[in-house]
Amino acid sequence: MKPLGPIPPGYALIDGELAVAGRKASELVATAGETPLFVYSAQHMRRRVAALREAMPARLALHYAVKANPFGPVLQLMDGLVDGFDIASGGELTMIAAAGIATDRVSFAGPGKRDSELEAAITAGVTLNLESEGEADRALAIAERTGATPRLAIRVNPDFDLKGSGMKMGGGAKPFGIDAERVPDLARRIIASGAEWRGLHIFAGSQSLDSDAISETQAETIRLAARLAEASGVPLPHCNLGGGLGIPYFAGDEPVDLAGIGARLSEQFAVLPGVLSETRFCIEMGRYLAGEAGIYLTRIVDRKVSHGETFLVVDGGLHHQLAASGNFGTVVRRNYPVAIATRFDAPVDEEASVVGCLCTPLDRLAEKGGFPRAEVGDLIAVFCAGAYGASASPATFLGHRPAAETLV
Repeated sequence: MKPLGPIPPGYALIDGELAVAGRKASELVATAGETPLFVYSAQHMRRRVAALREAMPARLALHYAVKANPFGPVLQLMDGLVDGFDIASGGELTMIAAAGIATDRVSFAGPGKRDSELEAAITAGVTLNLESEGEADRALAIAERTGATPRLAIRVNPDFDLKGSGMKMGGGAKPFGIDAERVPDLARRIIASGAEWRGLHIFAGSQSLDSDAISETQAETIRLAARLAEASGVPLPHCNLGGGLGIPYFAGDEPVDLAGIGARLSEQFAVLPGVLSETRFCIEMGRYLAGEAGIYLTRIVDRKVSHGETFLVVDGGLHHQLAASGNFGTVVRRNYPVAIATRFDAPVDEEASVVGCLCTPLDRLAEKGGFPRAEVGDLIAVFCAGAYGASASPATFLGHRPAAETLV
């Protein structure tokens, strides 16, 4: 048997079933009226935010990265929990506005922003994290044409990355940000233009479980911010330290040492150079806030045996859970945490693969895992589904429909 990933803490058992917020999986599906279904736990998200607030220095603001999970009710929940929001498209700006979130709490990063997106962001008072000198030129031209005062920051491509990260966002040639040595000239030009100077965004990587590497990257980021502020000759009003904190997906993964990371960052803040004495710092989290708060429920529609192997065929698949299928950046496919939700306390008694309804061999949600015997009609739960699931998967592939979503 191939090991399954670790089920996150905080989920309950009621009458032999997986339960969220005091409601059994079968009840949640009955209320939704359909499977597949994403279920997001508000309690999990509140607890995660509270744990971050307790561990991190009080000076550090917390932003939510909308790309992780832009479901409207999740955004509205986060509105009362975090200090700001980070978006990566004009579409996400529309989602933010639809959720009733004040757009002056929003920053916008990402290469390839269209002129229409730049104009919408400038008009809404969003902070633009500029990804190139060309993008800066376009933003300033739009501001001059519209008579608006743009709020501009620079996204820096640092000369280091986050060791052990699942996705490296800095170091070497990158489509993200402006190479560090070119930042001071652009900062001076932005200030001279009359724009509101908003500082730096430095994001070196994400999905790391190496607490020491995260802390060292934060220290390097602060040192880089100080050098760039000195070279620019102007105070640095704000610095986004990026994210980086990962969650355990696979067997053997261990959670990050949140208290240790917070303690080391507090030590860094205690000895900041003068040029950063008035700087406001933030981190942006998406996966770390929402990932473990979500499960994906899908129903077994067929049970079959082929050449001695058991396959549990479900009505969902990679079109909703691309990452769990192993097709979202992983080199070697490993199993996510997966369970039979309607037999949550039953012992393992067979090896089976959970496969989706798509006509591709890539559509596997669990490969040769150990499960209690499950039958047609049972519900499968894929955990760690609260981030990069519904909105990061090819929902309409082969004509299928998106999964339902609910916040409980």
